[in-house]
Amino acid sequence: MSSTRNNDLTPARSEQSDDDEAWDQYPVENPGIEPHVERYTDVNKAAGDRAYRKVITMFALVPILAILFVVVYFAVPKDAAISLLGTDFKAQTLLFGLTGGLAVLLIGVAAVTWARDIMGDHEISEERHPAGTDPADRKDALAMVNAGVSESNVGRRKLLLGGLGGALGIVAVPAIVLFADMGPWPVKAVRRETIERTIWAEGVRLVNDVTYRPLKASDLEIGQLVNAEPENLKDLHSHEQLVEKAKSAIVIVRMDPHTIKIPDSRKDWQVGGILAYSKICTHVGCPISLWEQQTHHLLCPCHQSTFDLGNSGVVVFGPAARSLPQLPITTDSEGYLIARSGFTVPVAPSYFERDSRNDYKDGDR
Repeated sequence: MSSTRNNDLTPARSEQSDDDEAWDQYPVENPGIEPHVERYTDVNKAAGDRAYRKVITMFALVPILAILFVVVYFAVPKDAAISLLGTDFKAQTLLFGLTGGLAVLLIGVAAVTWARDIMGDHEISEERHPAGTDPADRKDALAMVNAGVSESNVGRRKLLLGGLGGALGIVAVPAIVLFADMGPWPVKAVRRETIERTIWAEGVRLVNDVTYRPLKASDLEIGQLVNAEPENLKDLHSHEQLVEKAKSAIVIVRMDPHTIKIPDSRKDWQVGGILAYSKICTHVGCPISLWEQQTHHLLCPCHQSTFDLGNSGVVVFGPAARSLPQLPITTDSEGYLIARSGFTVPVAPSYFERDSRNDYKDGDR
């Protein structure tokens, strides 16, 4: 058996041709770029003009649809309905979808048509290389951007860029209009009539929050706590009732008048040691009713803010920053507990816009 050395069969590296070196680096032969087929809109001027008009028409329809969206918002009643396919649809919601959705769709279709039928159709091929951020690469990237702008034909067909900018700009108008549905602007007058107001008023009876039975002062015992609501809450319905119930909830406690501190300004806010306070913690708004009879403390279960109901609801522990609002109460001719007025300060968590000058502080008279 004879043997043959490997270098007898394989030429030395220095003797390999350039093609062999290319083969070692790229084992798959470069297929190159296929023969370019001219696009129909490039060889047929009429077809190119039709594509151009199509794009401009779609961009032009977007402002019209955006305006119709705004008109629907203000002109179509929120409770109006449209019967379609055996189902009742809210007219406003349906028209929002048709106008707003179609506007966005037209922008997308116009952009695709622009890229497919109008932009440059030159095919290029280049080798992949590691990404870099050196100045030469940035210069090349800028050159490519400029080439893309040139190939987009916006220089020759000037309305394209304006149409795209106008369509994108006007389609934001419906979104801005919808911000109005997030609620009224929280100016001082609006706050005074909404979040700073409850339905408590002079003469409104205090009723049990479960049975809605009016509460008599003579029925309450020392140390007792009762969760209550205003009697006029039953006159409200649906969403309005839920909102007012959350804001107007109170706790009523009876304590020995000789063991509590009642400032001179609040002497007529209580009835024989019976006091009423907001049930909503002034920290983040949790409902509170953990009552410690011996200390007269009311504890919030969420973050352990503690209020002294025997001292006008001042904070004695925890993150709450202001006293629990107290509801002035008295009795009517039948002995039932009634509100002397509404709350004198806003209930619930604080916020930086509200006026805190009337908040009770320990030591106030």
